[in-house]
Amino acid sequence: MKNITAKPSIAHVINEFMAFSELLDDAYWEASSIESKDFIYDIISLFSQEMAELNKLSIQDHHYPYEFISEGIRRIVPKVLILEERQASMIQRTKTLTDMREVLSNVIVILEDQAEV
Repeated sequence: MKNITAKPSIAHVINEFMAFSELLDDAYWEASSIESKDFIYDIISLFSQEMAELNKLSIQDHHYPYEFISEGIRRIVPKVLILEERQASMIQRTKTLTDMREVLSNVIVILEDQAEV
């Protein structure tokens, strides 16, 4: 028998993605190289598309399990994993880096769970 874990709700994912988006915005402005800014901006743009779609959902639907909506979010996992590896060199401020580590690990779990479906 398969080990079935509960998928996060849409409300939970919205909260995690919003926190991640805010931290990405901070990381973008704190980045010291154009390459880092371009890399972070690419992730921001893909998450913005998914957030726009999630925000179209009725609040009554927020208890349902989350599933990818936009096409871009389906291809973002490798980039987010690279961000996880390089975050210490890309993110300069200690507070942003500390917050990013926690939120990024949660986002990766959500994304990888969806990628397996």
